[in-house]
Amino acid sequence: MAEPGPYDVFVIGGGINGCGIARDAVGRGYSVGLCEKKDLASGTSSGSTKLIHGGLRYLEHYEFRLVRESLMERETLLRNAPHIIWPLRFVLPHHSGLRPAWLLRLGLFLYDHLGGRKLLPPAKSLDLRRDPAGLPLKDDYVTGFEYSDCWVQDSRLTILNARDAADRGADIMTRTECQALKRDGKIWHITLRDINTGALRQVTARSVVNAAGPWVDHLLRTAMGDNKAHHVRLVQGSHIVVRKLYDHDRCYIFQNTDKRIFFAIPYEQDFTLIGTTDRDFTGDLDHFGISDEETDYLLAGAGAYFKRPITRGDIVWTYSGVRPLFDDGASAAQEATRDYVLRDEGGPDDAPLMNIFGGKITTYRRLAESMLQKIEARLGAKGPAWTQNATLPGGDFPAQGAPALAESIQSAYPTLPIGLIQRLIRHYGTQTNDILGNAKSLDDLGRCFGADLYEAELRHLMTREWAYCADDVLWRRTKLGLHFTPDQIQALDAWMKENR
Repeated sequence: MAEPGPYDVFVIGGGINGCGIARDAVGRGYSVGLCEKKDLASGTSSGSTKLIHGGLRYLEHYEFRLVRESLMERETLLRNAPHIIWPLRFVLPHHSGLRPAWLLRLGLFLYDHLGGRKLLPPAKSLDLRRDPAGLPLKDDYVTGFEYSDCWVQDSRLTILNARDAADRGADIMTRTECQALKRDGKIWHITLRDINTGALRQVTARSVVNAAGPWVDHLLRTAMGDNKAHHVRLVQGSHIVVRKLYDHDRCYIFQNTDKRIFFAIPYEQDFTLIGTTDRDFTGDLDHFGISDEETDYLLAGAGAYFKRPITRGDIVWTYSGVRPLFDDGASAAQEATRDYVLRDEGGPDDAPLMNIFGGKITTYRRLAESMLQKIEARLGAKGPAWTQNATLPGGDFPAQGAPALAESIQSAYPTLPIGLIQRLIRHYGTQTNDILGNAKSLDDLGRCFGADLYEAELRHLMTREWAYCADDVLWRRTKLGLHFTPDQIQALDAWMKENR
C-alpha cells in the first residue's frame, strides 16, 4: 500500500552517518524517513575502536583539515553526549627504533593547538620508570608522552541520534531493506521489504541519501542497476578483548614496526581492548570476522610492549568492522584517507541522489551538516543548522557532571546498587530516572536476565531503542554479552520474542 505524500529526505542506512543526517534534517523541518536492513549500528558503527579523536597519525599524511575538524568535533560531542562520551588519557611510549621523540613532540604540540582545545588537558612528557603507566610495560620503555582524546559508546551514539530524530518526527524503519530505487522526474519511488515478513511496500521521496556505508556501491549496483559503481575502498579493522592487563584508567597508543599504530584501552571495567588492524577487504560483507593473521598481529604487537605474555587463551571476545573509505588510490590500507566525500548524482531537473563515501565517527555531525547544505541547494532551505549545541537524549548535563548526576540518582534510589546506577548513567544519562521509575528495590525492576540487566531496562530498549533480539541488547545497546552465558542469552531471546 502506497504511503501518503513524499518524504523530503529518505535515508538508506542506519549507521552513524545516516542517523546523524536524519536527525539534522528533521530538526530543520524536512520530512524524513530512514530504512536500515538490519539493526541500527549493526555494521561499521558498532565495529570501531570506540574513540572520538582527532587522529594523531593523520598528521603524518598532512591531513590537517581533517585533524582540525575532528579535534573541534571532539569537544562538541563531549558537550552534547557526556553520558556516552568521556575523556581518556593516552600514553604513547617512545620506541627508539621508530618515530623520533622530537617528531612525537611536534605532533602533540600541533594536536593540542589545531582544534581550540578547551575541555581536555594538554599533552605532557612521562618518565615511565616512575609513572604508574610504565609498570605494565617492558623495561625498554623509559620515556613516554601523554595526551587527551575521548572514548565513545559508538553504537549508542548511533541509536541516540535515531531516537532524537524519531522524537522530532522522522520515521525510523529498522529491519527494512531498500529493494529498488526508481527515479521519475523529481520524485523517487522506493520499494522497501520487511526483512522479517518479506512484505513489500512503496514510499516516495524528493531526495535520497545513500548512507549505506560499506554497502554504498552495492546499493548503487543492485537498487539502481549501476553495475560500474566503484567508489569505496573497503578496509577491515579487527579487535581482540582480553582480561584486564593493568589497573590504571589510561589508554596506550603503540607504534608497530610496520608504521601502523594500535591501542590498548580499558574496556567495560574488567577487560582490555586491543586494536585495530588495517587490511583490504574483499569478502562477504554480511559474514566476516577476525582472521588468524590479524589475531597474531595484535598479539605480537601487544607482546612487544607488555611484560605480561598474552596468548590466544586470554581472548574473551573479538569483533571486526569494515570501513568504507573513499578510494583515493593510496597504496596501503592504513594510508587511505579517513575523510569523507559527498556526491550529488542527478541533473537539475532530476530528484537528487546524495552518496556518502568514507567518513569517520568523530566527524559524523559535520558530515551531516555538509549533506544538509547539498539538500538545501536542491530542495530549498528550511530551518538553520542546529546540532552543534543540541544535546542527545540523556545528555542534558555538564560535560564533567557525571559524578554529580550519579550522586543525585543514587540519593533518589538509595537501595539500588551504585554499580548498576553508574552503568545506567553511562548508557542513558538523565534518562536513567525514566528506567528506574518508582523502584524501591531490585525486585521493582522486574526479572533479572543476567549480569545486571533487568526487565525495566529491557523494556526501555525495546520500546524506545528498536531492540528486537538478544544481540541488539547485549552487543550494541550494551556490552553485557561479555558477562552472559549461552543459556542466559537463549532465555533473553525467548523473552523478547514473547514480549514484542
